[in-house]
Amino acid sequence: MKVKELRVLVRDIVANAFRLSVAHTSEQKTPVNYACVFTHSTAEYEEMVEVAHQLGSVVQETPTGPVFQIKPISTVAGALRLLKIRRPDPKRPERGDADFTVTNYDSFKNKYLGKPGFSLIKRTNMEMIELIDPSYDVIAYYSYPTLADVLKLNFDQQN
Repeated sequence: MKVKELRVLVRDIVANAFRLSVAHTSEQKTPVNYACVFTHSTAEYEEMVEVAHQLGSVVQETPTGPVFQIKPISTVAGALRLLKIRRPDPKRPERGDADFTVTNYDSFKNKYLGKPGFSLIKRTNMEMIELIDPSYDVIAYYSYPTLADVLKLNFDQQN
């Protein structure tokens, strides 16, 4: 895989997750703040991590794979600056996910949590609403705070 191919794949994941979000919410202009590629073999994982290093540097190591701060990739939902390459996981057959920033997280949570496809995931330093629809090959998330905020990254001063 080449850098160009990874960019195309990431754009496709974000575009499909954006379509998923638009299909199930009234959020029509939510910007992307993070995306993840789900790999399906060890060889694919290793290859994508190598290519992702050409896009940027690792800002967080997680048990499921590294998160990279990358040169912005233009997507249908704005500039993407955080990308994770996820280790193969049989529980994640999808191609990836994208995390979107909603204007009012509490209002969004009250409106959608409990509806089909939506669930709440709590982490130590954040929580997220997950949206899964089996007719899509991606997952959409809405996190609060965003991963960039959790990692204390400031993108305002970057291109």
